[in-house]
Amino acid sequence: MLPRIFCLVGPADDLSLLGDLAAAGVDGFQVRAKELGGRELMVLAERVLGVVRPQGAVVVVNDRLDAALAAGADGVHLGAEDLGVAEARRIAPELLVGATCRSAGEVAMAARAGADYAGFGPVFATTSKPGLPPPLGLAAVAAAAGSLPLVAIGGIAADSAAAVRAAGAHGVAVIGAIWKAPDPVAAARAIIEAVR
Repeated sequence: MLPRIFCLVGPADDLSLLGDLAAAGVDGFQVRAKELGGRELMVLAERVLGVVRPQGAVVVVNDRLDAALAAGADGVHLGAEDLGVAEARRIAPELLVGATCRSAGEVAMAARAGADYAGFGPVFATTSKPGLPPPLGLAAVAAAAGSLPLVAIGGIAADSAAAVRAAGAHGVAVIGAIWKAPDPVAAARAIIEAVR
């Protein structure tokens, strides 16, 4: 059930490409739109679900368990300032629950709280999200692997995805390497090949 590649999706992205991305093999989509209210986030998640779920892709909603449940999403991804993993697990035991982690210790804590996976990063430098700490690097991925499946994020593209997997990550989460590419679907295919 846990995807090898999550494509993060927001309202500014070209949603007309979602079906093609899923058909190309993107098996997970994370709906992230911090600027939207709960209702708008739910509507966006429903739109993504309607396109990619028929192709077997998993959809999680970033930050908001209420929107994930209301949309009928497969899971929720929680950051440090969001509802706790243990609380989300108690409220929605059937959902896939991910937690943002930046160290092996945080991954172990997320595992104890009941997370299904850790979103781990930033592994490399990225411009997709402002205010992030310095890149953690491949050694940190290797050190954190083991207690939970890691979904590495941060500056990951086709040329680095295989190294991230070799370091111990279950999969990758990608933003700019897909959405900023001249051909997002071709870029997604190259990343998919790298993580297999």
